[in-house]
Amino acid sequence: MQLTVNGSKRDIGSETISVSDLLRSEAVLKTEGIAVAVNQNVIPKTEWEQTFLKENDTLLIIKATQGG
Repeated sequence: MQLTVNGSKRDIGSETISVSDLLRSEAVLKTEGIAVAVNQNVIPKTEWEQTFLKENDTLLIIKATQGG
């Protein structure tokens, strides 16, 4: 399955993958401060396990940081 993650094309070997599974495959181990949008729709963290990605979906994964 082809996805675009933060602007980069990715070929994901699986035909079915959830947002949570994708984050694990991207080595996002700590999800505090992480926001995910699929096709420009923000997915609440409570729905990551139940939200399955489809061919050609576009994901934006953002990590909040602080600084000055």
